[in-house]
Amino acid sequence: MNHKNELAEKLFRREYEQLGKQEQHVVHHIAERTNITRNVAQDLAEQSTFGQRLADKVASFGGSWTFISLFAVVLVVWILLNSFILVKSGSAAFDPYPYILLNLFLSMLAAIQAPIILMSQNRQAYKDRMSAEHDYEVNLKAELEIMTLHEKMDSLRETQWRELMSIQQEQLQILSRLISDRPR
Repeated sequence: MNHKNELAEKLFRREYEQLGKQEQHVVHHIAERTNITRNVAQDLAEQSTFGQRLADKVASFGGSWTFISLFAVVLVVWILLNSFILVKSGSAAFDPYPYILLNLFLSMLAAIQAPIILMSQNRQAYKDRMSAEHDYEVNLKAELEIMTLHEKMDSLRETQWRELMSIQQEQLQILSRLISDRPR
């Protein structure tokens, strides 16, 4: 029986092959005495594609006050330009009220922005799930290591008690001999 199987039996009371992927991963790290911690966010960032990084940036910008402010300025300028400035100057407004062209642009922006934001949210949910799974593994390893340390401490204490009892027995025997050898 190899070390991983012994650990699995000791820690989980199951064979190594019967453990889940995460539990096997933890047993492996305990057996090898290696760290299990890693930066999940950094690992996922290194694996991300150009499209995923772009979606994250678009979602980040689309949900910022900068975007909202710029969007509000564009809308106000559009309305002022088409309702007042071009009309008063005698030119024809390129998008007169009810601003059909503006509505078309807004619809196209929403149609493009919504799936990009959803892609970014899906990636964030995946990151959160990976982080939670990693946290579980780290916590499980820590719990098992603590449990193992408790067992070692209990074993050490038991050994020390036996030695202490043995020493006391010897002392009692010596005292008994001293008492019996003492002249009365």
